[in-house]
Amino acid sequence: MRIVVTTPTGHVGSRVVPLLLQAGVRPTLLVRDPARLSENVRERAEVVRCDQGDGEAVVRATEGADALFWVDPPTDDEDPVEGYARMGANAARAVRENGIGRTVFLSSAGAEKRSGAGEIDGLGRTEEMLNATGAHVLHLRCGFFYTNLFFEVETLRTEGVLRTTLPLDYPMPWVDPRDIGDVAAARLLSPGWTGQHTQAVHGPADLTYTEAAAILTESVGRPVRAEQISDDELRAGLRAAGLGAQQVEGVVGMSAWMRDGFRPEDPRTPLTTTPTTLGSWAWEQLRPLL
Repeated sequence: MRIVVTTPTGHVGSRVVPLLLQAGVRPTLLVRDPARLSENVRERAEVVRCDQGDGEAVVRATEGADALFWVDPPTDDEDPVEGYARMGANAARAVRENGIGRTVFLSSAGAEKRSGAGEIDGLGRTEEMLNATGAHVLHLRCGFFYTNLFFEVETLRTEGVLRTTLPLDYPMPWVDPRDIGDVAAARLLSPGWTGQHTQAVHGPADLTYTEAAAILTESVGRPVRAEQISDDELRAGLRAAGLGAQQVEGVVGMSAWMRDGFRPEDPRTPLTTTPTTLGSWAWEQLRPLL
């Protein structure tokens, strides 16, 4: 079985790879910089230097693949939706031209809107393009990554504040990317599914920002409080960080859609619920940085 993995050094891909190795698979890893992979992984995998924005390179690298784990990587495109869609078009082309039987795509809650969810719209377009190939495809619609908190380390350290544009009592799924990797690897290794499906990955619980701040307070050993800010305040911070106008709106839109009463297509079930709690993750991953 030839399984191709994109973004193997990412938060999800870096979990998928060792699970495939432990299952006895020698995966093919598409990576921009092979030096970012450990020597042990490089020895046990087929490593292909590949920019996922290069359609020809993606098609060559996935030739003969039985299964593909595809992640739309971040791009420098001024319009992030178009950037993600461009990557998705390369994935669909590879699936179609190489006859890849099964693809697991890392998508997101909100992708089913197709429009109006900021950067997530690009993932929705990728879902559509992969479905149009007629191949067997599974879209993993994931909750809010715990690892997004790494972007908040400085503010948590200096101010003890967790900021959001969402209402502080708005519950949403929070998930450890490593748990998403577990789900992805299991599906890649399983030859028994067919068709085109979505599967949410919701983590162990839906949390409000107030609840998340309380969990972080206990786990990292310092006070953390949640604070709601306006979209314009978020825009100002993103512009100060050097983002362009469309990039700013792509980020703002990723949370704005949750405030309009939209209900995700994929409800929480035992199938979508994964085990790692925010508290245990924060103790292990976040506390040492604070």
